[in-house]
Amino acid sequence: MLEDGAKLRRRSGLPVGVIVAGLAVIAGLAGAYFLYQEWQKQAPLLPILTEEAKQYLPSLDLGNVEMAAEDSFLEQTIVTITGEISNNGDKTLRAVDVNCVFRDPYEQELRRELVRIVGRGRRPLEPGGTGSFRLAFDNAPAGWNQVMPNLYIAQIVFQE
Repeated sequence: MLEDGAKLRRRSGLPVGVIVAGLAVIAGLAGAYFLYQEWQKQAPLLPILTEEAKQYLPSLDLGNVEMAAEDSFLEQTIVTITGEISNNGDKTLRAVDVNCVFRDPYEQELRRELVRIVGRGRRPLEPGGTGSFRLAFDNAPAGWNQVMPNLYIAQIVFQE
């Protein structure tokens, strides 16, 4: 009878430990896949300057751009950039986003912030129209060269 039990154990296939380890690996891979899918859903979408938008860039003009800095009550420096954007083209603009690039004294990029200058709850910018914008930054990077940040148009959304 003892001999029959030993034969059964040998014939039963994989040891229990190997089966448990295999299930753990499968569960880990399934969990990693689920987390990756969730991360993809939450990843911020970067603006895309489409070919149509690239061709429309010469029709936009940023003008009267000025920068001011003041210290707040909390001893923070608030940098304010004001200006106007003119739409000299033939399309209505629903939104325009710019990258505001802060640099150090050696012209190395310290921070890039994406901000909307057309659209933020206001009417679209019609052809031939001019709109004003105001950008406020209370977190200017350390080492910033105190020069006007570069403004690059990052996205244009046309009215359909």
